[in-house]
Amino acid sequence: MSDRIPVAVLGATGAVGQRFVSLLENHTWFEVASVTGSDRTQGSRYVEAVRWVVPGDIPAKVAGMTVRSSDDPGDVALVFSALPSSVAKEIEPILAGRGYVVCSNASALRMQPDVPLLIPEINPDHLAVIEAQRRRAGYEGLIVTSPNCAVSAIIFPLAALHAAFGLSRVHAVTMQAISGAGYPGVPASDIQDNVIPFIDGEEDKIENEPRKLLGAVGDGEIVPASFVVSAQAHRVPVSDGHLAALSVELRRKATIDEVREALESFSPPPEVRDLPSAPARPLVFHDEVDRPQPRRDRDDQDGMAVSVGRLNPCPVLDYKMVALVHNMLRGAASGAILNAELLVSRGYLVGAGQPAAVEAGVGD
Repeated sequence: MSDRIPVAVLGATGAVGQRFVSLLENHTWFEVASVTGSDRTQGSRYVEAVRWVVPGDIPAKVAGMTVRSSDDPGDVALVFSALPSSVAKEIEPILAGRGYVVCSNASALRMQPDVPLLIPEINPDHLAVIEAQRRRAGYEGLIVTSPNCAVSAIIFPLAALHAAFGLSRVHAVTMQAISGAGYPGVPASDIQDNVIPFIDGEEDKIENEPRKLLGAVGDGEIVPASFVVSAQAHRVPVSDGHLAALSVELRRKATIDEVREALESFSPPPEVRDLPSAPARPLVFHDEVDRPQPRRDRDDQDGMAVSVGRLNPCPVLDYKMVALVHNMLRGAASGAILNAELLVSRGYLVGAGQPAAVEAGVGD
């Protein structure tokens, strides 16, 4: 091992798990030391257990690793969970109880009041509930979750507007890429030449998670913000990139120039800017009348920037706009890795082989 922090990827054979493996190959702070999978794949070499579907080759070091059980990820400090929610609900609390730091992409525990639903540029203060989480559950470790992938698109403009003017009502219509359905995903006969106006469970997540993300810490739990969201979710024949059409009603009325300024001036807290995966501009505003577009904008800043455009007055609410996120990167694996980087910078992995960047006080 190098001086990088050893980590495990849970559910490493799935599409999001593969993204974790690929992104962590050359990470400056983290190093994959263990991979886990289903009963079918356990005991096999990773290269034999996985059908690799992400760009590039399987990292050579990981290819020869033996796939382990997810309830026994080995001698690591940190685990990235790409488990199905039904499995994550059982496994993640067990691991946190044993002292593991769990950064989860699963939805199972997102809405627990003392589990941070985290985007470092937006709500790093929510890490304050971790001690309450540990007291309640008796964890020696902890659990932090990432939001739904479509929520990762809309939350950046909503955060900018909520901070500047307050939000009252939001209507969100999402057009979500087929990669969000996992692999093998949606049958070709269903999605070709078609749009599917239903994604099971998705609309509830889009309606509830933004309120928690923009909520306040109070008495050891997150108190959701008071605005309301109405959502409609659609699966569209696009490979990667979730697009969301938003209409918003503001608590304090503002001109379109003021709204634009709030979006363009969005900036992360200082402690986040120097983290290895943090983009220089997490929210990118587009003037063009036909942007953002998945094929043109999803990879901006290594897939970590959320693009916003089509800002116009709304005749029903106040303003309307379009937001785009790379659902497999910012909306999944890369976002969870950034969460872990913030945890390291806050000292939650002290003694776990801290890299020089942490010893030097990144984020202090």
